Amino acid sequence: MLQILVWGGSFFLMAVMAGPIIKDTGWASQWVYGALSLSILVSALLAPLTSRLIARHGGRGVLASSGLAVAAGLGLMAASTTLAMFLLAWVVIGLGMALGLYEALFASLGALYGERAGSAITGITLISGFASTLAWPLVALLIEHIGWRATCQVYAVLLALTVAPLYLWALPRGRGSLAKQQTAVAAVVAIDRRIYGLLTTIFALGAVIMTAISVQLVSLLQGLGYSLAAAIGFGALLGPSQVGSRVLQVFARKRHPVWTALISVTLVAMGLLLVALAPGATALGLVLYGAGNGLRAIVRGLLPLALMSPADYVLLMGRMSRPSLIGQALTPLAGGFLLQALGAGGVLATLCSLALLNVLLVGWLIRLVSHASQRPS
Repeated sequence: MLQILVWGGSFFLMAVMAGPIIKDTGWASQWVYGALSLSILVSALLAPLTSRLIARHGGRGVLASSGLAVAAGLGLMAASTTLAMFLLAWVVIGLGMALGLYEALFASLGALYGERAGSAITGITLISGFASTLAWPLVALLIEHIGWRATCQVYAVLLALTVAPLYLWALPRGRGSLAKQQTAVAAVVAIDRRIYGLLTTIFALGAVIMTAISVQLVSLLQGLGYSLAAAIGFGALLGPSQVGSRVLQVFARKRHPVWTALISVTLVAMGLLLVALAPGATALGLVLYGAGNGLRAIVRGLLPLALMSPADYVLLMGRMSRPSLIGQALTPLAGGFLLQALGAGGVLATLCSLALLNVLLVGWLIRLVSHASQRPS
């Protein structure tokens, strides 16, 4: 529930709040929407520092402070009378995202429970799949009745009263299982550089594809000839598909996460290819894409945990997430340029190419992991 609150007050907020802000202030839409990109960039820059803090001190205080940081950003946003003040508010929200979203949470769970963190990661990502489903109607309802500024204030109070106290109550003090592993000495990280590079690239490509679809799906489907109502209806298939695949993953915990990664990227590639090449199968394509993307969040947490020690996992989660976050921040701009230059077909062809490349990279990763497991210890 705490993850839903933090995601809803940061990453997912602008989907329903940008329109009222633009209408009320007259600020250019590219600046208002660009504020989210700014916050993601801030999160990317701070992610490695967050991992080091969690490795040294544990994740309890870091996660607790995330709600306070996002609340402070929302308070500043509510009081914004200039565009510069509005952008500063999103810098503060970006700080909260670095302290409290998946990368920080996964690192904290790894620090506390080591190799046993997998079940907790799976359960939390399953519940967090409802973040937009729950946050968007709540925020939209508040905006309709009290306006966007008061909505920011109410949400800020909700975060301040719940996130920090509940994290401090639920999580134990200290570094948990990492206390015995001298994680403060982080100069040497015992992981194959090729595996690390592949993990980072696979996650970054997945993040770029996810962001492009999240931002441009309706426009892409309209470019293929669908009406606005039909495009929105097709988009509604993504949420249930994502949650459904995560439910199925709960029953497949004994499977090595590298195979879940292969299933995830294959479903994403198949789904996008159907949307691009078989318009009559658009609904099926989006269901497959949604299922693959739903597994992606679980893979981000479980696969590195299976391939490195818990100590390295905590230290590297922030560093590994930086290219993904930078890619997410730049994707709306690059996607808009491609849509204008190449049209919907060109954007979909680009996304299909990236998805197929990701399938090949996961295949290479499986070979490396297989060879590594066969070497004598």
